[in-house]
Amino acid sequence: MMSANSKVANALKKPGLLSKSRTFVGPFYNRWLVPPAALMIHLCIGMAYGFSVFWLPLSEAVGITKPRTCPANVTFFQSFFMSDCDWKISAMGWTFTLFFIFLGSSAAIWGGWLERAGPRKAGFIAALCWGGGFYISALGIYLHQLWIVLLGSGVIGGIGLGLGYISPVSTLIKWFPDHRGLSTGLAVMGFGGGAMIGAPLANILMKHFATPDSVGVVQTFIALGSIYLAFMIGGAFSYRLPAPGWKPEGWEPTVASHSSMITNRHVHLNVAVKTHQFWLLWLVLTLNVTAGIGILGIASPMLQEIFAGKLIGATETFTQLTLSQKAQIATIAAGFTGLLSLFNILGRLFWASMSDFISRKLTYAIFFTLGFILYSTAPISATQGYIALFVLAFGVILSMYGGGFSTIAAYLADIFGTQMVGAIHGRLITAWSAAGIFGPVIVNYLRDYQLARHIPNAEVYSSIVYVMAGLLIIGFICNLFIKPVKDKYYMTDKELEIERTIAHEITADTKAALALKWDKKSTTLEFILAWLVVCIPLVWGVSLGVKSALILLR
Repeated sequence: MMSANSKVANALKKPGLLSKSRTFVGPFYNRWLVPPAALMIHLCIGMAYGFSVFWLPLSEAVGITKPRTCPANVTFFQSFFMSDCDWKISAMGWTFTLFFIFLGSSAAIWGGWLERAGPRKAGFIAALCWGGGFYISALGIYLHQLWIVLLGSGVIGGIGLGLGYISPVSTLIKWFPDHRGLSTGLAVMGFGGGAMIGAPLANILMKHFATPDSVGVVQTFIALGSIYLAFMIGGAFSYRLPAPGWKPEGWEPTVASHSSMITNRHVHLNVAVKTHQFWLLWLVLTLNVTAGIGILGIASPMLQEIFAGKLIGATETFTQLTLSQKAQIATIAAGFTGLLSLFNILGRLFWASMSDFISRKLTYAIFFTLGFILYSTAPISATQGYIALFVLAFGVILSMYGGGFSTIAAYLADIFGTQMVGAIHGRLITAWSAAGIFGPVIVNYLRDYQLARHIPNAEVYSSIVYVMAGLLIIGFICNLFIKPVKDKYYMTDKELEIERTIAHEITADTKAALALKWDKKSTTLEFILAWLVVCIPLVWGVSLGVKSALILLR
């Protein structure tokens, strides 16, 4: 039989660079070095929200000065393989759809593997997929083959999105059992802010690389792919895991009662997905995101068509405006979209942090109640011409949209425990994929239906916001029925020990020895540099967003 010393010796054999055991540290490690690692990845993959910045330049990649249209007999799918005419924006928009499909599916499929392999390996593979997707897309743009772009960014990049999105969840929750909402809010805030950095950076790069014979997108994709690859790999190698049983100094877990919504025990992934709590939470996230993402997709035309000339001090309706007037209000609407992005980012941190104090269930109850009120009263402020009130209402709605993403991981940890929360979160993220389809479809088809019935442009959105308000009522009811899981669903101590063995976690026999080898006290300089790396680009992007949003308030 192997002695305890032999076990320790085997545990201390030098593991591979991507090994999960290489990421464990002892009690003196500064846990505030972990959120910057998560932000380094989320700020990169958050560019998925900003991909529309490429559509107009790519729609003129062949014609350069104006689009070269494909022959009339070319079908929609044939255009994916055409190399001598420009792509339609509607065809390129499939990249955005593939992002959400593969984000959800990859997170669901590989969430369990992530728990065993660890965040470093998952983050590294996410970097290869996301950064590599840009390289493949650059080749597709160079050859002018849209199917290669869809494969590179949409499929392979979408897989990187899924793995990158969930890689920090269980890590941060284990480091911050006393501030679950705050920790996940910090990471997911980065996903919301990624486009505010990536979109203006892409614009700068395209202008720099553009020539009389090129729109500069190929070089921009190569440059962004290199930047994201390096940044994400840096984040992946900065991940650290606490030893099992670690807890913040002076903090004691709440003693869970039978009716408590926060458990100290753990539910296995395969069991969690069979509980009604999981599917109620799936519906809660789906309905919250559907209501938000649907409006986010039509924010610019909605403001322009509802207020029209009022945005520039005129009285004309949208159809009566001149081309120059429409250009003016389009600029103002861009500020509205930027302002919504700011609310989205700030809401991810604010609401998730607030949930640490008022509970996750009450936070979602506020989302649905306040959202219902704001959606229901929005047509009134629109009819009365209260632009500022209208803008503020949708800003708050979008803050709760972002808050829903950042709060759900902590909600899952409360209900199902922390052992497999990353994998469970991966399965639940399929709700995002569903909402990414439901929201735009509901909004766009309702809008088209209203316009086909010759409803004035300013009035077509009333029925849309009422439908969204109705979805929030259903979400409120689903959240109301969420209760603690029954005792029979929790893993026994023996089952938990087996799961931790499968997950390559450190045993009690080796924990002390590993701590002596890899534990260290971080310096103030390390702390400052780690946060500067993520804060400088984030502040730059947010400042540009604020400048754009201020146009709306002039």
